[in-house]
Amino acid sequence: MKIGFDNAKYLKIQSEHIKERIAQFGDKLYMEFGGKLFDDHHASRVLPGFQPDSKLEMLMQLSEYAEIIIVISAVDIEKNKVRNDLGITYDVDVLRLREEFMKRGLMVSAVVITHFNGQASAMSYRERLERLGIKTYYHYTIEGYPANVTLIDSDEGFGKNDYVETNRPLVVVTAPGPGSGKLAVCLSQLYQDSKRGIRAGYAKFETFPIWDLPLKHPIQLAYEAATADLNDVNMIDPFHLEAYGKMAVNYNRDIDTFPVLQAIFEGIYGVSPYKSPTDMGVNMIGSCICDEEVCVQAALNEIIRRYYTALNNLAEGKCNDNEVNKISLLMQRAKITTDFRRTTVAAKQRRDASGVASAAIELPDGTIITAEQSSLLGPSAALILNATKYLAGISHEVKLIPEKMIEPIQKTKVSYLHGHNPRLHTDEVLVAISMLSPTDPNCLNALAKLPELDGCQVHTTVMLSEVDRKIFKKLGVGLTCEPVKKN
Repeated sequence: MKIGFDNAKYLKIQSEHIKERIAQFGDKLYMEFGGKLFDDHHASRVLPGFQPDSKLEMLMQLSEYAEIIIVISAVDIEKNKVRNDLGITYDVDVLRLREEFMKRGLMVSAVVITHFNGQASAMSYRERLERLGIKTYYHYTIEGYPANVTLIDSDEGFGKNDYVETNRPLVVVTAPGPGSGKLAVCLSQLYQDSKRGIRAGYAKFETFPIWDLPLKHPIQLAYEAATADLNDVNMIDPFHLEAYGKMAVNYNRDIDTFPVLQAIFEGIYGVSPYKSPTDMGVNMIGSCICDEEVCVQAALNEIIRRYYTALNNLAEGKCNDNEVNKISLLMQRAKITTDFRRTTVAAKQRRDASGVASAAIELPDGTIITAEQSSLLGPSAALILNATKYLAGISHEVKLIPEKMIEPIQKTKVSYLHGHNPRLHTDEVLVAISMLSPTDPNCLNALAKLPELDGCQVHTTVMLSEVDRKIFKKLGVGLTCEPVKKN
């Protein structure tokens, strides 16, 4: 796959820039981390070469300076809010995040439960954390936040919150997901630090939008597609333009709340250290794009991928058509249709020719491989067999799994497990060729080619089962599906 992003350069200059921002304030810098600290697959898709754990690797270079506060909202605890990408609740994810950070040698100093208003579930969660030896604090709901600056910037506002003791110059504030209250935690700490004579500052780390790329750049549009459910909109930062006469891109929520943040900063510092929301950012990612055209192509593919995801969610009743309509408008702005994605065209052509559900994959060398549903195999299972045979140099006519082996599996699925679909899924096909690999060199060679599917693109003309979707995700394959349910 072509590389469009210099990850090594990013790790170097980003950590240096953060050190400079720490020095700007003196004693301490609270840095709000938006998005994911690791497993940032959106960034790795639109910036080929960006490693999903890059931000975490960058922090590890600052490990001697940094400590981490994890934030979770009491409202999310009470609602058992779930991370859609992982299928786990936010309260469970806090423990997962803490373990992952500590495993990499990073210090996690505390958990802060925000929006606290006496919820029993939040109190129970705090007790659970404290039994595990995790320092846990409450930050309370403040009436009128963020507009009621007079109350917020007082002992009855931020002053009412528990004070989180921190010892290192860089305090990273992160959370399982958006709306957790990271910004409020940072501002509360600034208020309380100022009361204690500690000179502290605030900065924000957001990967997207990229402030020094044009507003309508495909990478910016891909970010809007990724946040279509949040209704985020990229905008020219008017404060930055007024202060410096320079164009910079930010997003609507930061621009809308900046006047309030300025007022809070002025209440804490006496004067705001920032003239624009863009000033608050520390992101150097735009400086590390080494092949813009590669990133443009990847971003356009990502917009289409998001469009199909929204269509599938709509078909399953998981969203309304607002999300679909917004991404459709973004595709118009980018001047693309779903035909821009080569696998989409190939899968539909195979379906039209065969009359059955079909699939297509684009391999690393640009070759398109297709497959169709049969009485034995689903389209995605057949596609994996066809792709690995091609990569291993095995003739298409060779059957890796004998029909006599498939039929007993189908009988078990239908007769004994009362399934409705006798065709083999991708996981069942992979298990079958794994069992055959000790005695069949073709199966062994085909299995050895699975890592080469990482980063490849797949399209199917029907919505796949959860099993098939998970297998493609584990293989690192970018999957899209037509919003058509299987028969």
